[in-house]
Amino acid sequence: MNRRTAIKQLFIVAGGLMIASSCNGGGDSASIELRHVKLSADDEALIGDLVEAIIPKTDSPGAKDLNLHLFVMKMLDDCHSPEDQEAFINGLEQARKADLKTEVERLAYLQTLKEDVFFSILKKRTLQGYLNSEYVMKNKLVYELVPGRYDGAVKVIV
Repeated sequence: MNRRTAIKQLFIVAGGLMIASSCNGGGDSASIELRHVKLSADDEALIGDLVEAIIPKTDSPGAKDLNLHLFVMKMLDDCHSPEDQEAFINGLEQARKADLKTEVERLAYLQTLKEDVFFSILKKRTLQGYLNSEYVMKNKLVYELVPGRYDGAVKVIV
C-alpha cells in the first residue's frame, strides 16, 4: 500500500466518523431540536394525542396530520418564559399520570383544566398553529386582494 492510498483512506474514515458522531442516535429524544425544553419521544406522542383531542380529524385533517404538536413544542421552547415552560412540563407529567387511553378521556381531562397554565399554552398554540397552517390558509380562507371588491350599491348610514 502506498502512502497516498493510506492517507486517502484515513480521511474517508475520519469523515465517516465525524458524520456518524453528528447523527442523533438516541431514540428517546423529540423529533425536533429544542434548546430550552427537554422533551422525550413519549412527551411528543402525548402532546400529539392532546392536540388531536382539541382539533380531531373529521373531513378536514386533524392536529396530528398538520403536525401541530411540533408547532406547540417549538413555540413553547422559543416563545415562553422558563416559568411557563416548567408549568407546561409539570402539566404534561400530570397528564401522563392520568393515563389517558382514548380520545374521549383526553378531551374530558382537558376540560377539567380550564384555568391551568398547561392547558392555556396547549390550546393557544394549537389554535394558532391550526389557523396559520398551510391547509387552512389554502383551503379554508378566501383571500381578496386589497382594496377588495367594489360594490356600488352599499347603503352608507350617516
